Amino acid sequence: MNAIVIAVLSAILLTGIDGPACAAANAEEILRSVVKIQATIPREAETAATLGTERQGNGVVIDSRGTILTVGYLVREAERIQVTPRGGQPVLARVIGYDFATGFGLLRAEQSLGVKPIGLGKSSAVLTGDSIVVAGHGGKETAQVSRVISRQEFAGYWEYLLDAAIYTLPAFANFSGAALINTDGELIGIGSLFTQVLVPGWGLIGCNIAIPIDLLGPILDDLMRLGRSEKAQKPWLGIHAAESHGRIFITRITAGGPAEKVGMKVGDIVLAVEGKEVSGLADFYRKVWAVGSAGVQVPLTILQGNAVRDIRVQSIDRHQRAVSRPAVEIKI
Repeated sequence: MNAIVIAVLSAILLTGIDGPACAAANAEEILRSVVKIQATIPREAETAATLGTERQGNGVVIDSRGTILTVGYLVREAERIQVTPRGGQPVLARVIGYDFATGFGLLRAEQSLGVKPIGLGKSSAVLTGDSIVVAGHGGKETAQVSRVISRQEFAGYWEYLLDAAIYTLPAFANFSGAALINTDGELIGIGSLFTQVLVPGWGLIGCNIAIPIDLLGPILDDLMRLGRSEKAQKPWLGIHAAESHGRIFITRITAGGPAEKVGMKVGDIVLAVEGKEVSGLADFYRKVWAVGSAGVQVPLTILQGNAVRDIRVQSIDRHQRAVSRPAVEIKI
């Protein structure tokens, strides 16, 4: 498979490069843009219980200043972050931006990584059936050729929705923050999740979900300057939710969050938003977000035990809660 990865990259990258050896060398250089991320999170952090205190994955160098794009959950609330280029030494990094809506996290290495940044492609051009390379840190040994099996919405239990996520097969084990690379050697997505899809004749097959790179462009400047997007933020309720047969069940309530303050409980069933019946997780989120921006009161009808309740949840901007901690000096 490693030879196939290099052959694919070498064959499709770099028009004008003289000879297969140069093409292969450039393919290796592109894969070197993917670095290892190790993050330490305090035990008292809000995400420690669900995401752990020691997180490891990948990031992709996207500019000459050492800016690294990754999936945000790897570094959320981190007090210590190290990034390691292939064949190099660990370097201290810090979070410079986080976006709840997309799930992107942005880091800046404190020292030069000696890595050439990858170019950004267009995920809108990625179609079902396309072949791509999915790469983790470590070069060709940790890369594989994958196929895009779907471009469709993905609704996450943590009040998260992608309209056109990139689903790829076969599943890539080291998916967190992995680079999706197109046939021009450009970054077209960042690995986020493992899931399963039903394939006729095969049953449930493991696959990955990636965040499309097109979502980065409109917010990149804001993340660089401010650490967050200046766009109007979506109202956050402080819940985890699951869908079963079109019904929305509350599976977790964030301590001190908006939902807890109005008495919502685990096991509640959401029936309607602003009097409009909900029919699935994505529909639920879209109806909540249609009420207004963060800070708006969201009218919900819920089934709590045997009683139907009409409540109004005072939403907030998630950035009002702690996102990350300052990086501290690391002895390497």
